[in-house]
Amino acid sequence: MRIYLIGYSYSGKTTLGREMARRLKYKFFDTDKAIELKYHTTVPVFFNRYGEKAFRIIERQILQSTSEMDNIVVSTGGGTPCNDENIRFILANGTAIHLKMSIDDIMQRAAKSHKQRPLLEGKTPDEAREFVSRQLAERTRFYSQAPLAIDASNATAEQLIQLLNITTP
Repeated sequence: MRIYLIGYSYSGKTTLGREMARRLKYKFFDTDKAIELKYHTTVPVFFNRYGEKAFRIIERQILQSTSEMDNIVVSTGGGTPCNDENIRFILANGTAIHLKMSIDDIMQRAAKSHKQRPLLEGKTPDEAREFVSRQLAERTRFYSQAPLAIDASNATAEQLIQLLNITTP
């Protein structure tokens, strides 16, 4: 079984995914971390050096590599499922769970985070909020294709496991 966690940045895909994988005794795979390991750089540096278009090509390749894996929880980047090819791939190759977050919760987590997201870099708090609001509205049509959704504001790994109706080993 492959479980794909999708949703906006700061929705908890990596944190919940790690814990979910641990409880299920599955492997955990983070697409952003895989890019960083493969290219020996961080996502923000890659973004700044090569641009978003190049990043999305690499991201698609990394995503597609998960089709060879089993018993895995995949934490996708916030933009990973946000094109027709990628969302179709996710839906055809596993179970997608959309971790939903409100704008307020996203902005609260972004303000507390030590990890800067490339698309928010250099923006004032008001500009960042406007950007996130606009981008979330654009991405919702992709995220909402997941057959399962959960409010990630207070979600736990146990809730995700229950949502999938999986008994832990």
